[in-house]
Amino acid sequence: MDLANLNAFIAIAETGSFSGAAERLFLTQPAISKRIASIEQQLKLRLFDRLGREVSLTEAGRALLPRAYQILNVLDDTRRALNNLNGEVSGRLTLATSHHIGLHRLPPLLREFTRTYPKVALDIQFLDSEVAYEEILHGRAELAVITLAPDPHSLIRAVPVWNDPLDFVVAPEHDLTRQGPISLADIAHHPAVFPGGNTFTHHIVQHLFEAQGLTPNIAMSTNYLETIKMMVSIGLAWSVLPRTMLDEQVASITLPGIQLTRQLGYIAHTERTLSNAAHAFMTLLDAQVDTPHTEASQAST
Repeated sequence: MDLANLNAFIAIAETGSFSGAAERLFLTQPAISKRIASIEQQLKLRLFDRLGREVSLTEAGRALLPRAYQILNVLDDTRRALNNLNGEVSGRLTLATSHHIGLHRLPPLLREFTRTYPKVALDIQFLDSEVAYEEILHGRAELAVITLAPDPHSLIRAVPVWNDPLDFVVAPEHDLTRQGPISLADIAHHPAVFPGGNTFTHHIVQHLFEAQGLTPNIAMSTNYLETIKMMVSIGLAWSVLPRTMLDEQVASITLPGIQLTRQLGYIAHTERTLSNAAHAFMTLLDAQVDTPHTEASQAST
C-alpha cells in the first residue's frame, strides 16, 4: 500500500475534508481524491462517505485508520533506529508543548539545545496539554512537554520535571478577602472561572471539590490562563492559577489544610524508538528536575 496514499487518507480523517487534507499536504484537491480512489480501488472498499460537504469515515475507514497510523509509525520508528546508529544528534525533532511551558519554562533549554545541536531542526507545536498528549499517543509528535495527566495512559512514559503549585485567587477587593478563615465550602458558593473541562488542571481542581462532596459554582471556563487571570482581576469570579502567575492584579486566598499542585514534565510513547535528538533534549529536561522557577507566567493549560 502506497505510503503517500495512506498519508492522504489520514489527513482527510483528521481534517474532516478533502480540501483540508490538500492544504495540509500542499497538494491539489484532485490529487488527494486520486490517492483515495487508488486505495479504495486496491482494497475494493469505500473509505469515506461524502454527503455534500460533509466527509465521514465508513466502517472500513474506521477499521483502517489505526492500522494506517501503525504502518506509518513503524516506518518512522525504523528510520529513527537506523539514523541513531551513527550517534549523531541531527534530523527533525517534533516537540509539542503547552503555551504556559513553551513560553515561560522552555526558552533557556531551547536556547542551549539549539546552540549545542545545530544540526537538529526543531518543529515546535504549541498545543493544549491534552491535545499534545494525543499527538504523542498517535505518533504525530516525538516528545511533549506539558501538564502531566493525573492518570497517564499505559503507553505513555511520563517524567515530572517541575512542581507547579496552584493557588486560589480572587480580585483584591473580593468579599472573600475580607472574611476570616476560608473553607472550600465557602469558596464553592461563589462564582468561579475554571480551566476548560477537558484540561488536566480542571480535573485536578474538580477532584479536590468532589473529595469533599462539594460542587463548585462554575460560571464560565476557558483554556487560557491569562484570560482566567483577567476575569479574576476584574472581580467576575474566583479561580485557581499557578503561583508563578500571581502579582498585584489578584489576591491569593489560603485554605487551611489544602495544598494544590500539578506536575509539569515530558511524555513519550513507550513503544516508539526515540531519535538521538529526543534523547538529548530529555537529558536537558532531566537536569531541570526540582529547579525553582520564579518567573511570572501566562498562557493556556
